[in-house]
Amino acid sequence: MSKKKQECGEKKCSIGGQALMEGIMMRGPLKSAMAVRRPNGEIFFEEEENKASGRPRICKLPIIRGIFGFIDSMKLGYKYLMRSAEIACEEETEPTEAQGEGEAEQSTEPKSSLGKATMTVMMVIATVLGVVLALVLFMWLPSFLYSLLKPLLSEELADNRLLRSAFEGVLKILVLVAYMALVSLMKDIRRTFMYHGAEHKTIFCYEKGFELTVENVKKQRRFHPRCGTSFLILMLLVSIVAGMFIPPSIEGVDETLYTVIRAAIKLLLIPLVMGVGYELLRLAGRYDNLFTRIISAPGMWLQRITVREPTDDMIECAIMAFCAVLPAVEQPAVCAEEQEEA
Repeated sequence: MSKKKQECGEKKCSIGGQALMEGIMMRGPLKSAMAVRRPNGEIFFEEEENKASGRPRICKLPIIRGIFGFIDSMKLGYKYLMRSAEIACEEETEPTEAQGEGEAEQSTEPKSSLGKATMTVMMVIATVLGVVLALVLFMWLPSFLYSLLKPLLSEELADNRLLRSAFEGVLKILVLVAYMALVSLMKDIRRTFMYHGAEHKTIFCYEKGFELTVENVKKQRRFHPRCGTSFLILMLLVSIVAGMFIPPSIEGVDETLYTVIRAAIKLLLIPLVMGVGYELLRLAGRYDNLFTRIISAPGMWLQRITVREPTDDMIECAIMAFCAVLPAVEQPAVCAEEQEEA
């Protein structure tokens, strides 16, 4: 029997978040907030009202809503990631004897060590390169490697849709795991993964009805079924099923050319794969049964790489951002007074 999760008492918990550079962003139904740790140890806090989408009703239908939801999350996440990088990299200027208190305060305004314009250009270049790399690793490379493998297989196996789709899908998952494991060795990325853990633990603490204190948050699990990591894995699994409907070859078409064509077809299927993956993620977040545990398992496993145990100061950022996006009527019940004062 399916069991619906009792989140936040009898209320639906739709708050989600994202780890930033030295901080956390939380997004609630009405507001979004960011808490970033400055180089001097203080927390920089910023919040804003969510803009109404103004989309037609059709955009809220299953599958379709996942596509637009993903685009929204990417836009908002990129915006806050840029802002957090600017705050986390600001220069600390020590006040001199000649400076008054007002001048000293002005000297600590957010200022990127690389310059805002330079940082923006670098982020854009990194994004473009990341998209190109993703297309090569997850679209072209699996098809290319299978084309090299085909001569070693019998004609029946070489043209088996299930075998080709499974081979390409498993390879994609291995590439993703290897990539995550490698980037986790970088100090800055490892700290971001720790903030990721603070985000998950804070949401879990709220869902279980505990007061949002550092001690209560530390006791929670760090693996959450609604995580973006799980979404990536679900998309790859759905792509395996979608790949079964693409012919492994077309008579009269050169193998090299068809490898490119196949990659283009898979690129066109991304919106559908994205929408189905989003619906599966929603199910995993709302229900606890055998099916949801099975589809959540791969993502929960990968979170052992992308979600690390946070420090107390990271949890403080997560709590501050989370409390800010809660409805005002709920804040006194779950947010500690000292956190509100901070």
